[in-house]
Amino acid sequence: MPVRQLPIQIVNRIAAGEVVERPASAVKELVENAIDAGASRIDILTEGGGRRRIAITDDGAGMTRDDLALSVDRHATSKLDDEDLLRIRTLGFRGEALPSIGAVSKLDITTRHASEPHAWTLNVDAGAKSDVVPAALTGGTRVEVSDLFYATPARLKFLKTDRTEAEAVREVVRRLAMARPDIAFSLSGEERAPVTWAAALPSAAGRLTRLGDILGSDFRASAIEVRSERDGVIVEGFAAAPSLTRANALGQYLFVNGRPVRDKLILGAVRAAYADYLPRDRHPVVALFVTLDTQEVDANVHPAKTEVRFRNAGLVRALIVHALKEGLAREGRRTAANSDGAAIMAFRPGNIPSSIPRGGWDWRHSPNYPASPTAFEGATVPSYAQPYEANVFAEAAQAAFDTGAPTADLRANTMPAGDLLDMPLGAARTQIHETYIVSQTRDGLVVVDQHAAHERIVYERLKASLERNGVQRQILLIPEIVEMDESIVEKLVARASELEKFGLSIESFGPGAVAVRETPSLLGKTDAASLLRDLAEHMAEWDEALPLERRLMHVAATMACHGSVRAGRILKPEEMNALLREMEVTPNSGQCNHGRPTYVELKLADIEKLFGRR
Repeated sequence: MPVRQLPIQIVNRIAAGEVVERPASAVKELVENAIDAGASRIDILTEGGGRRRIAITDDGAGMTRDDLALSVDRHATSKLDDEDLLRIRTLGFRGEALPSIGAVSKLDITTRHASEPHAWTLNVDAGAKSDVVPAALTGGTRVEVSDLFYATPARLKFLKTDRTEAEAVREVVRRLAMARPDIAFSLSGEERAPVTWAAALPSAAGRLTRLGDILGSDFRASAIEVRSERDGVIVEGFAAAPSLTRANALGQYLFVNGRPVRDKLILGAVRAAYADYLPRDRHPVVALFVTLDTQEVDANVHPAKTEVRFRNAGLVRALIVHALKEGLAREGRRTAANSDGAAIMAFRPGNIPSSIPRGGWDWRHSPNYPASPTAFEGATVPSYAQPYEANVFAEAAQAAFDTGAPTADLRANTMPAGDLLDMPLGAARTQIHETYIVSQTRDGLVVVDQHAAHERIVYERLKASLERNGVQRQILLIPEIVEMDESIVEKLVARASELEKFGLSIESFGPGAVAVRETPSLLGKTDAASLLRDLAEHMAEWDEALPLERRLMHVAATMACHGSVRAGRILKPEEMNALLREMEVTPNSGQCNHGRPTYVELKLADIEKLFGRR
C-alpha cells in the first residue's frame, strides 16, 4: 500500500485518543481552560457519566469572536509566550483540547468577552465547524459536550458504567478544586448528589478548609502543616498524622505549580518520610504543593499533562522528605485517641457490655471500706450495694481484670507531685496488667503502652547512634563478585559513595560485574547479590538507595523491639515516671516503630461527657 497523507478529520480523531481518553479527560481539559481564563466560579454538570452530556460554565474572561473561531483549530492557543515551552505558566498550552473533543463529539461553545457587545456561539460536530453566530450570555464561557465518542464508536466499547465514569469525573474535579481553593466549584449530575465547594482565602487556613471539605473532617482534624524551602523551590501543604492512613496510595495528592500530577519521585519521597511511622501495608494521606520556577520543571512529558520532570529532582525529593519529617516530628505526640475520637467512642455506654452481677457488687470488698463496721452505723445500705456470695470477677467480661492482690507498685492513694501534673504526659498513677501505665494530667488522663513507648525510645537512640558514629561494617574475607548488566553496574558504581555511608562498599570489577568488599554489620550474614539486585531495581524506578537504608532501619527496629521493656514487667513508680519523661523528649514518640500508637489520651471534658456531666 502506498504512503498517503491522512485526512485532517482522521488526524484529529487519532489525536483525540491521546488527549481525551474518557469523559473525565474532557472534563479535566475544559475545567483547566476555565481556570486559565481567570474564573472565580466553575460549574460542572454531567449526564450518563459524561458520556451523554458534559456542561461546564465559568465566569472567566471569555473569548472574542475571532478567538472563538480559532480556538477549535488544532494547535491554536493563547497560553504560550513566544513559543517558549520552558515558561509554561498555565495548565493548558498545546491547543489540542477543544479540537480533540470536537473531533469525537458534538461541541457547543458560547462565550462573551468584556470588549464584545454580546456573546458568540460556535458548534463543532465530529470535526465539522459551523459559523460563529451571536448568542445570549452575560459573561464568561459555557461549553457543552454531547454524545462523547459518537464519532469513534470503538472507543465507547471501552468505557465503564456510568457510575464508574462519574466517579472518575468527580476525582478529576476534586484534584483541581484542591489545587485552587480560591475558586468556587460545583459538581452535579444524575449519578451523584450535587456538591459545592465555596471559595476560600488564598492562605494556609483557606487551603486546609478546602482540603477538609474534600478529604473529610478526619483529615482536617489530623492535618499537620508542612513547609520547606531552598534555592527557589517551595514545598508546602498538609500531611495527616500517622493515625490516619489508607490501604493504598490514592490518598496522596501532589501538585506542581498548581498542576495535579502523579509523580514517582514525589510518591517515593512521601513513602520515605513516613517509613518510621506506618506499617508496611498502610499509606499516608497528604496534599503537597510544590512551587518552583517554570524553567526548572517540564510539564510537556505526557499527553495528558499528568506527569512532570524536574531539572533538580534530588533537591525536590530532599525538600519533601525534610518538610514531612519536620512536621511529623513537631506533631509527633498526636495519637489515634485525640485525633479521631475512637477511644471516646469505645467508652460509650452502648459499647460496654452489661456485666454487673444481679446482686450487685459487695461494697464491703471496696478498698475504701472501713475496717470498723461502726463507721457506717445508722447508714442505709443502698440497694445496688447489697452483698452477694459470688466472686466479683466471675463474669467473663470482668475476669480479665482479676490480676490478684495489688502489687507494691500500685499507688492508687498517692497524689502525684504538682509539677508532674503539668508535664505533657502527666504523673504516673498506676500500672494495669503490668503492661499499661495510667498517668494523670491537669485536664485528663493518659494510658501508655509501656512496651511500644520504650520501643520507640530505644529505636530513636539507635538511629541517633548510627548517624553519629556511622554504620559498622563487616569486611568480607573474600570479596563477592556479582555479575549484572553493564548499565546497572554503571548506576551502582556511580552511587558507590552514597552506598558506602550505609556500610556497603562496592567497586567495579570489569564491564559487567561488581565486587562487594564490605557489608553493613547490622544485616549480619546477607546475600550480597540479592541486595545489589534489589538496589538496582529500586534505583531504576525511584533513582534512590532506599532499600539498603530500609533494611538497616528494619534491623534497628527489630533490635529496639527485643531490647525494650516487655509487656508483663512490673515497673516501680519512678520507672514509670522516667519512661513518661523520656517519651516527652523523644521524637516521634506518639507511635512505635510499627506505626501503632504508644499512648491514648482522654481529656477530662470527654470523660465528663461519657458520664453525662456535660
